[in-house]
Amino acid sequence: MDIRFASASVSFAGRAALQPLTLSLTERRIGIIGLNGSGKTTFARLINGLVKPTAGQVTVNGLDTVRDESATLAAAGFIFQNPQHQIIMPIVHEDIAFGLKNRGLKADEIERRTVTVLERFGITHLARRRVHELSGGETQLVAIASVLVTGPGILILDEPTNQLDLKNRRLVESTIGGLDEHTIVISHDLPLIERFDRVLLFHEGRLVADGTAEESIRAYHQVAGC
Repeated sequence: MDIRFASASVSFAGRAALQPLTLSLTERRIGIIGLNGSGKTTFARLINGLVKPTAGQVTVNGLDTVRDESATLAAAGFIFQNPQHQIIMPIVHEDIAFGLKNRGLKADEIERRTVTVLERFGITHLARRRVHELSGGETQLVAIASVLVTGPGILILDEPTNQLDLKNRRLVESTIGGLDEHTIVISHDLPLIERFDRVLLFHEGRLVADGTAEESIRAYHQVAGC
C-alpha cells in the first residue's frame, strides 16, 4: 500500500473541512481518531475518491483519485458507519454476488468467489438469510464480505463497532484483526485501535498527532479534555 497526500485540502461551501496535508501511508493497520467534526472522515474518504481534494493531490498506489476515479474505487473499498445502507440485495448471497455481476463475470466464477468469501468469514450459514434479519455484527461481516469479494487491497471502515453489543463488537474486532488486506479504521472505539501500527489524530480539520497508538491516544485524551 502506498497512499500519498500532497498538500491536499478540502473545503465545503467555502469552509475548510481539512487543512492542507502532506503525508504518506504504508502501514498494514492504520487508525484514525478525533472528536466529531474533526475532519477524520473527510480524510478517509479522500483515500478512495468518495471526497475529492479541493486543492492538492491524493494518490493510491500511483492512482490519482480524481483522474483515475474508477480504478481508485476498485483499489480501496469503504465500509460506511451504517453498513446496512450499502447492502443492496435482500438476501446475503445475492448481495455478495452483486458487485461481481456488475463486473461482468461469468455465473460460475461469481458463484465460486461468493462461496469462497462466505467461507473466509465463517458466514456460509447466513448465505440464504434476509439481510434485515442479521445482527449488527453479522451485518458488518456481510458488508465486509461484499466489498472484499471484488478484491480491493485496501479496506477503510468508518466506526465498525458503533452501537454493537460486546459479543458483536468482539466478533467484528476479531475479523478486522485477521484481515490480510491493508486496513484503515476510523473509530471512537480506542481499544479497537490500540494495537494498530500507526494512528492519526485529527482536530478542527488538522492532523495534530501522527505516531504509535499509545502516543496518539494520549494526545486524543488531551484534546478531548479527559
